[in-house]
Amino acid sequence: MLSLKLYVTGLTPSSQQLIQQLRTLLTHYYADDYTLAVLDIFEHPQEAYDDVIYATPTLVKILPLPVTQIIGNLSDRERVLAGLQIKHLQPIHFS
Repeated sequence: MLSLKLYVTGLTPSSQQLIQQLRTLLTHYYADDYTLAVLDIFEHPQEAYDDVIYATPTLVKILPLPVTQIIGNLSDRERVLAGLQIKHLQPIHFS
């Protein structure tokens, strides 16, 4: 099970587009075997502080260990896969 947190600054149209892109990418590799918690830093400042979030957007991989962060532009698919250390996975093909 892959567990992620995405920190954003407000649920703006660009944040919503990013969330959809990430869900599409994750579903492509994990089907429904992942969780993605979306946290607005204005609504969850303590959690952002605890996770040492300095900029948004920031994607935090909680599980599997090690915990990793990808900060900034998350539109580059290869960068996201490499940052999450899941680049070796094969896409899931739905029939």
